[in-house]
Amino acid sequence: MVSASAMRVVQPTILSTFVGNRLLQSAQPLHQLFSFNPGSKHVSMQLSKRFSGLTNLLFNGRNADKVLNTKRKRLRPGKISPHRPVPDHIPVPPYVKSKKPPGIASGPEVHDEKGIECMRASGRLAAQVLEFAGTLVKPGIKTDEIDQAVHQMIIDNGAYPSPLGYGGFPKSVCTSVNECICHGIPDSRALEDGDIINIDVTVYLNGYHGDTSATFFCGDVDNEGRKLVQVTKECLDKAISICAPGVELKKIGKTIQEHADKYRYGVVRQFVGHGVGRVFHADPVVLHFRNNESGRMVVNQTFTIEPMLTLGSFNPVMWDDNWTVVTEDGSLSAQFEHTILITEDGAEILTRC
Repeated sequence: MVSASAMRVVQPTILSTFVGNRLLQSAQPLHQLFSFNPGSKHVSMQLSKRFSGLTNLLFNGRNADKVLNTKRKRLRPGKISPHRPVPDHIPVPPYVKSKKPPGIASGPEVHDEKGIECMRASGRLAAQVLEFAGTLVKPGIKTDEIDQAVHQMIIDNGAYPSPLGYGGFPKSVCTSVNECICHGIPDSRALEDGDIINIDVTVYLNGYHGDTSATFFCGDVDNEGRKLVQVTKECLDKAISICAPGVELKKIGKTIQEHADKYRYGVVRQFVGHGVGRVFHADPVVLHFRNNESGRMVVNQTFTIEPMLTLGSFNPVMWDDNWTVVTEDGSLSAQFEHTILITEDGAEILTRC
């Protein structure tokens, strides 16, 4: 189990999934947004309807019925290597130079023909980088070595690794192992036989972000872990299959929740999909569970769908690094993500090789 010193209660900073930790801005004073029980690991949140779908990292989930027994060792923070340089000729996203906390941009990412081609290019590169990263997964490799290889491939293609410097994130990719739900920082920990690892890649190419992730098997993964990963991928595929112009965004969450419920898996609520394109995170907020939020899909819109499922509790706990989020009970978590484009007759997956 992660020691108390390696975990912390989330402070009044509203974070979300990114790949990234994105910060949201609210006109409501922070002390009015949060209520904290000193005996709890969690922070609860009280928001207006406008922000009710944005409960990113604010831990309002319910506990699972049981804590799973496992011989697997809980994750521990490893050593983080120095910042990797990016050549000066590569354009960087505005948030890197400004060093200001980025937020979710208002308004959807809807593109003209040129923008769509740029999104296809960034999505294609992100997919190729993710595919390459997956080939590196084997017992003994350090997640920092995966980050180094991903970083090099991205800059070799004239792109910028979007997570690097986003809200202070120190690496070029997220590597979330076993009970890590998301935002795992690559470090000195070596992967072990039987691990599962989500690798979350976002690239910034020609002014557009392409965002994708997948969960990979390291060596001989048990049937329980394999089934969780399989069903998580199915949830993403089923959600994409219902996307088309005019479809209510809430149907994404309904589709994911219904499939996960068949296997009694938890669906993480505090992390969301999002609009993506010229900015890393934009409207709409895409919830992965049953909800009554408004909004419909429109032609030429791009956004991510990125469900996170758990074997046990879907309550997230954040480490002291301000990024790494793990399941409360140490149970496995899996995630898959694609960037999609809404077309006249459905949806096109942009992050597919």
